[in-house]
Amino acid sequence: MKKEPGKTVNLAFVGLGKRGLSLLNLVLVAMDDIKVTALCDVYQDRTDRAADLVEEKTKERPFTTLDYKELLDRKDIDAVIVPSSWETHFDICLDFMKAGKYVASEVGGANSVEQCWDLVKTYEKTGTPAMILENCCYGKTELTVLNMIKQGVFGELIHAQGGYQHDLRTEVATGVEKRHYRLDNYKHRNGDLYPTHELGPIAKWLSVNRGNRMTYLCSMASKTAGITDWIRKNRGPDYDNANFKFALGDVVTTMIKCAHGETILLVHDTSLPRPYSRGNRLQGTNAIWMEDKWAFCIDGVSPVNKWGEYRWESFDDYYEKYEHPLWTWYRQRGLIGGHDGMDYLTLRAFLEAVKNGTDTPIDAYDMATWMSITCLSEQSVAMGGHPVPIPDFTNGRWMHREPAIPGRYCLDEICGPEYFEI
Repeated sequence: MKKEPGKTVNLAFVGLGKRGLSLLNLVLVAMDDIKVTALCDVYQDRTDRAADLVEEKTKERPFTTLDYKELLDRKDIDAVIVPSSWETHFDICLDFMKAGKYVASEVGGANSVEQCWDLVKTYEKTGTPAMILENCCYGKTELTVLNMIKQGVFGELIHAQGGYQHDLRTEVATGVEKRHYRLDNYKHRNGDLYPTHELGPIAKWLSVNRGNRMTYLCSMASKTAGITDWIRKNRGPDYDNANFKFALGDVVTTMIKCAHGETILLVHDTSLPRPYSRGNRLQGTNAIWMEDKWAFCIDGVSPVNKWGEYRWESFDDYYEKYEHPLWTWYRQRGLIGGHDGMDYLTLRAFLEAVKNGTDTPIDAYDMATWMSITCLSEQSVAMGGHPVPIPDFTNGRWMHREPAIPGRYCLDEICGPEYFEI
């Protein structure tokens, strides 16, 4: 499908829970070149609520259904956003790709490696792009670090780490009454269930799938106690799952080795009391950056103490100099949407690809690779931390990929000022 630049994109949503409704509202409020033509959820009240929102904003009521397959052959759909439950992402995406419609999936991990291969093979057979909406790839800090890497500030990259470290006890524990998909996954799976917030930016920093690849991982999980402890303290012994033995360890740690020797450390930590953090850190031969300390140190530049040891500097001292041009452009226009503006940039990255008829800046190979970490980490945990190979979903293309598509939303290189004109 080739859309003419400047034309309206007809967009459908499959999955209209809290996240889906948030993205829908962002499209309606901030994107006048997008028309929402169809909505789907397995719950009637959700489709009705979303349709009411669209009608209120646009004076037109979109088509609604409880079965997404009714949307596959519709001519008034160019692209589909899929913020459905984790276990349904792949099947829905595959069906729409086969129908020739661009598809963007919300984040979460894969259930099996086979799903990831199915995605890649469907992409290669149909030529229909698929993108994971990993908004952290477009975070202002993550993009600033990417810009610093491309300018050589870090030198040769050695190690990166990050995590999904977010107190979700209330959300998971009340999953039955809130119809939240996390609950079943926490009850029955033990691995890094949500790796892409930290891994997406790291993969772009390390040129994974474009000159580099991840080769194997080792994962370990702590015991589980946090969710049931919260339930007993806050809902009592008779509440749902108060005595259920959750499968997911409260802290899951995964180490990954890359083809060129770099290491990656991922942490999934959502069942215990803690402040939110993605825990990002990047080290190279010239510099180190840490998100939690908002700190930076560069060899030969940062100050030292009386013993000659380096002292941390504030990352603010470097941010303005190295701000990614996308965020300079974005701030000048005015930030829009949730998650500090990242949601808008991620959606626009996808929708601009649809409008221009190009591949997406996070492509099907990236999506398969990043989401595979969940099921691979489950395997490693089940085997006591044994190393598990990470498939090369590019089938060797990572060594000689075609050039990245240049543009405002490119994540593989820093594009010129002509892409950031106001």
